[in-house]
Amino acid sequence: MVDELGLIQVYFGEGKGKTTAALGTLLRAVGQGMKVLLIQFFKNRFTGELASLQLLPGVDAYQFGSGEFISGEVSPEDQREFTLGWHMAQEALKKGEYDIIILDELPYAFFYHLLTWEEMEKALKQKDSKVEVIITGRKVPEELIAIADLVSEVKLVKHPFSRGIPARRGLEY
Repeated sequence: MVDELGLIQVYFGEGKGKTTAALGTLLRAVGQGMKVLLIQFFKNRFTGELASLQLLPGVDAYQFGSGEFISGEVSPEDQREFTLGWHMAQEALKKGEYDIIILDELPYAFFYHLLTWEEMEKALKQKDSKVEVIITGRKVPEELIAIADLVSEVKLVKHPFSRGIPARRGLEY
């Protein structure tokens, strides 16, 4: 049955809205009684979306990161956090307990050399066939784009941050 076919979706690019697109799919899925796992990598900040997700049935959300902006080398804490989150993601992909698994900001792991394409490919090949996977991030490997079923590039045209306007509560976090 087509409804039980788990595909791979990728939202990437320099523009704002990649996580927002994934969360829109999460809302749609929960409205249909589906179970969703959201794993946010390299993040550790309580946000409006996390507050809202706590109110929704069938959603589990986790953050794995130090909460510090990474510039240069990845801290040992961020390395440990990534490893914990990646282990959770691999297990969830295989078990098939969730209808959708969102791996938010996962592609940074390739940039920081915490994950190889071979490891990622293996995890995706071992996933339960019914699990839909959504991956978000600025830059993604070409190999991921090649195997994904849906790829949307979010292009930055204009952003208030370039005018010195910081992230705003309820709109950016």
